[in-house]
Amino acid sequence: MGMANPADISTLAEESLDLLDDTIALRRRLHEWPELGNHLPKTREEVLAALEGLPLDITLHETTSGIVASLEGNKPGPTMLLRGDMDALPMPEDTGVEFSSRVANVMHACGHDTHTAMLVSAARLLTAHRDQIHGRVVFMFQPGEEGHAGARFMLDEGLLDVGPLSDGSTSEVTGAFAIHTTSSLPTGFISTRGGPIMASSDTLAIRVIGKGGHASEPFRTLDPIPAACEIVQALQSMITRRINVFNPGVLTVTQLNAGTTTNVIPEFAEIKGTIRAISEVTRRMIHDGVTRVAEGIAAAHGLEVSVKLVDGYDVTVNSKTYAQTAGDIAQEIIGAERFIELPNPVMGAEDFGYVLNHVPGAMVFLGATPHERNLASAAPNHSNRVFYDEACMSTGISLYSAVALRHLSAA
Repeated sequence: MGMANPADISTLAEESLDLLDDTIALRRRLHEWPELGNHLPKTREEVLAALEGLPLDITLHETTSGIVASLEGNKPGPTMLLRGDMDALPMPEDTGVEFSSRVANVMHACGHDTHTAMLVSAARLLTAHRDQIHGRVVFMFQPGEEGHAGARFMLDEGLLDVGPLSDGSTSEVTGAFAIHTTSSLPTGFISTRGGPIMASSDTLAIRVIGKGGHASEPFRTLDPIPAACEIVQALQSMITRRINVFNPGVLTVTQLNAGTTTNVIPEFAEIKGTIRAISEVTRRMIHDGVTRVAEGIAAAHGLEVSVKLVDGYDVTVNSKTYAQTAGDIAQEIIGAERFIELPNPVMGAEDFGYVLNHVPGAMVFLGATPHERNLASAAPNHSNRVFYDEACMSTGISLYSAVALRHLSAA
């Protein structure tokens, strides 16, 4: 990612501050009218209006509300992808801010409104530095990150099939970069790491099948409930006894459902939950272990069992080189004292990993909790009370822009 003649990024922080008012205004419009999933017509309309007048080649995806906007530099070179996700969460908002969501039970509680607004302003800032771009910047405005695999749909629709530049020279996507706002860091701090940065996310559903009957005569039934309880406990033991603590995984049972009343032993009990891992090896070991434990315990009780494991998002793996370079650039912009090398991956999941499966790159976290607030008690991402300090967005704008300019510097 590093180049022999790196681009001058010394003015980007100040220039980003000049864009902050417009960035905040767009963020608030998006926050007031959040949308869910892969189809975000109002959000798409707002983004396109905000990009109007910039020298961008815009492609509107058909399978989703995804937008791909391309900015070609004044000289040939590769393509750098910058990503911002746009969708919200199905939950109420109780922040009390004047621009709170106007849509019942829909809220931007994971900062995607800030990501989108920052990426729009980065497009504006990079346009002003077009003469420094050797190649092309692709701005990926992505729907459906919150469980709808929007990145995968955009990849399937040709996100990375960018074609040649206007002069006919090839310009393949050689790098990808994303920023994720977090309330776990103070405003303007940046954190990242090389290697796995976010976990895979899969679901489990186990149905233990017995024979129902009267609760006073359990000997005439095959009661699925004690076996289901044993399975839940054994799954926790399986994680601690079979999974390497230095290559960890998480299995959390979040639902255990059985029965309808107090005097009936039900025919079946259902167990549901989530599986997280930071490597494909651990991910498959947990999957195999869930099936083995469930089938073994059910058989010991003379019961039948069905196990359904559904793959969700892959592990998000940063290129070590890109993460190092992004960290170095961040320190140039904000100072070394505001950069934190993340010691461990975050066990949340993120579909930017699909992009990083194809292109080397990195994701970083951008702090958004005001310095006067206590980080330990600040409402986390996905909370109905999460609060993001909009001042952080100037850092995000400058970092998006700086990473792209450095990547596309002249050799």
